[in-house]
Amino acid sequence: MAVPSFSELMLPVLRFAATGKKRMAETETAIADGLELSAEDREVMLPSGRERLLYNRVSWAKTYLAQAGLLDIPARGQFMISKEGKALLRRNPPEITVATLKHYPSFIDYCNRSYKSDTRKNSIQIVAQDTATGTPEERIDAAHEELQNELRTDILNQIAEKNPSFFEQLIVDLMVAMGYGGNHEDAARRIGGTGDGGVDGVINEDRLGIDCIYVQAKRYAAHVSVGRPEIQAFVGSLVGHRATKGVFVTTSSFSTPALEYVEHLPQRVILINGEKLANLMIEHNVGVRTSRRIEIKRVDLDFFNPE
Repeated sequence: MAVPSFSELMLPVLRFAATGKKRMAETETAIADGLELSAEDREVMLPSGRERLLYNRVSWAKTYLAQAGLLDIPARGQFMISKEGKALLRRNPPEITVATLKHYPSFIDYCNRSYKSDTRKNSIQIVAQDTATGTPEERIDAAHEELQNELRTDILNQIAEKNPSFFEQLIVDLMVAMGYGGNHEDAARRIGGTGDGGVDGVINEDRLGIDCIYVQAKRYAAHVSVGRPEIQAFVGSLVGHRATKGVFVTTSSFSTPALEYVEHLPQRVILINGEKLANLMIEHNVGVRTSRRIEIKRVDLDFFNPE
């Protein structure tokens, strides 16, 4: 089974805490064992790749229970069920949700602090709809991915509105930003124009020019994919230049036959579709700029608990 949401994990965490003082590591293992999660499910990472999904969700389940007063924190890194938590378990609830926690004043206070609402009612409404399906890290990652998708679309729309020479210069800027071509002046002398035998340009693979990469750049509408014949023509050009490495860049996509064709070539041919092109531009800061930066900080336990 997939890893349950953090709200679905609150009841199992509370039940486990009812058996004595616990730590996060043993709690995570016990929850995973109880749910019979596979080894693969236990190692699934958050989209950011910074933490295991299971650990993150168990951790936030523990945090929410503690904020509601259902768990006590007797010592650093430990937690155990509280009197309020025992009372809740005696009622044998089928589940514990955010709506359940809203009945506890300490959780309402936590919500007001967290969301800085003007009224308690507004804070409750925000928590009820925003935290039922994901932890704060998951919501941040989801929002970031949504913004990235929009940015990729905007990048490709901007490229589509420009002329071919702009697209060729964009490829120069990107290759240089990725560490190829030496510098803009060297790279710009090697690419552009009408092309040479089916190749739009040649860029040094390294700063000394020991090896070269032959480039083909094609702006296609999003619904028009690059087929195998176009790739075969490009490979033929590589053979004519006695080249072993090539990059074919398009703003659209590649057909399945085209993708399968390059897998069995003696030459090394890299296909970069529109989505990958946009991702590379974002990664190497070509045609984009930072509009907002948010830092997420955690308590430094070494500071508060020196050896």
